[in-house]
Amino acid sequence: MYGDLVLVALIIIGLIGRSPIITTAACLLLIVKLVHLERYLPSIERRGMELGLLFLTLAVLVPFASGRVQPKDIVNAFSGWVGWVALLGGATATFLNSRGLEMLRVDPQLIVGIVIGSIVGILFLRGIPVGPLMAAGLTAVFIKLIQLLLGK
Repeated sequence: MYGDLVLVALIIIGLIGRSPIITTAACLLLIVKLVHLERYLPSIERRGMELGLLFLTLAVLVPFASGRVQPKDIVNAFSGWVGWVALLGGATATFLNSRGLEMLRVDPQLIVGIVIGSIVGILFLRGIPVGPLMAAGLTAVFIKLIQLLLGK
């Protein structure tokens, strides 16, 4: 019952905050619960992120598949400093994602703060929830910085 109330609250928050992603996700999970398909919740939890990342990657790769990005475009992307910074950004993001995954394995209760922080970011900062792993990676960096500053 508590889970249902949380989902309804998220639906309301999503509607007020004009966040269709939160609203839709909460609605879908509520439907899963209401039609007694709770047995699929562990699978959704385990594979949902993989599916989300798959579809995100598909969307990003469409310009390559459709031919809108040509080999000359790839060469041009690395002919200036901006392309090299983008390469560095991609490499740094994947490194942070690995640190986030590692941290969540060691300290899984941090996901509560990450999820609530993501909701706050969506509603008040107009963010897009594409990366719980990135959020966990940034959390790992923030924790490390705070530990260094405090000498722990």
